[in-house]
Amino acid sequence: MLRATCQRPNVREENIVSMVKQNNLDQDKLVREDFGIRIKEELTLVDARVLPPPRYHDSGREANVHPHVGQWNMIDKKMVNGGTVQFWTCLNFSYKLRNVETATTICNELVNMCVSKGMQFSANSLLPIRSANPSQIEEALIGVHDQSMARLASMGQNGKQLQLLIIILPDQSGSYGKVKGICETELGIVSQCCKPANLTRLSKQYFENVALKINVKVGGRNNVLSDAIQRRIPLVSDLPTIIFGADVTHPQPGEYSGPSIAAVVASVDWPEITKYSGLVSAQHHREEIIQDLYRTTVDPQRGVIYRGMIR
Repeated sequence: MLRATCQRPNVREENIVSMVKQNNLDQDKLVREDFGIRIKEELTLVDARVLPPPRYHDSGREANVHPHVGQWNMIDKKMVNGGTVQFWTCLNFSYKLRNVETATTICNELVNMCVSKGMQFSANSLLPIRSANPSQIEEALIGVHDQSMARLASMGQNGKQLQLLIIILPDQSGSYGKVKGICETELGIVSQCCKPANLTRLSKQYFENVALKINVKVGGRNNVLSDAIQRRIPLVSDLPTIIFGADVTHPQPGEYSGPSIAAVVASVDWPEITKYSGLVSAQHHREEIIQDLYRTTVDPQRGVIYRGMIR
């Protein structure tokens, strides 16, 4: 599937043109006479524009990005706003990386990368880095949550919680959804999952990519648009503006009872409009209109109360 769909633009163009010529639908009597459709063999030309590149923090050796063939890397660059991670630990479900020293080395490399890119990241984990049985994922995650809360309470950090849990996934695939479901929806722990196969080489580029993900998860911003900083985005830069996005995801075909999931996001950092907050809400099966977008209730004492996703 990936090999068939992930193609270079020129290769995809050649395939489309070849398919059109081979089908020769323009000479088909049904298409031409009954439906009155004419099909050209050439692709339609559409005007395009080159999107402006993002900008990174001035403290890095390179603040401005010069993309090459539509891509760039984080070498000599720093995040615009580095997040803070004071309380973290690591849970290892991999048998191949079972050695505690190996897991510690991986965590140290990742922490150092986060710091080098502009984050404030404690060098010491809140709990010792530990390994766990991949067949007991839920028990291990709950144990880390309970132990971290007890540890923070003993440190006088009541009300605080684990800010990041680095998880080395099991060697066999298929556990990611379960791990995320428990961490994000049941325990309220921000997690960063890593595949064991990607960690064995201690690749600098891989740790850079993971650092970017971690920074966003803990409230930082990786980059912003230069045009946004210089107030050159039409309409958006002129007045304080919020940009909203909304969508509804439906159950797969053949599922007749599952709820549809509505999601709404909104920018919170004008004028850069780079950082977004989001809300999700379950609603009736295959309902396309977001039911909980605007919702009000009337309280005898407090009057009208706005409870929707947008208030």
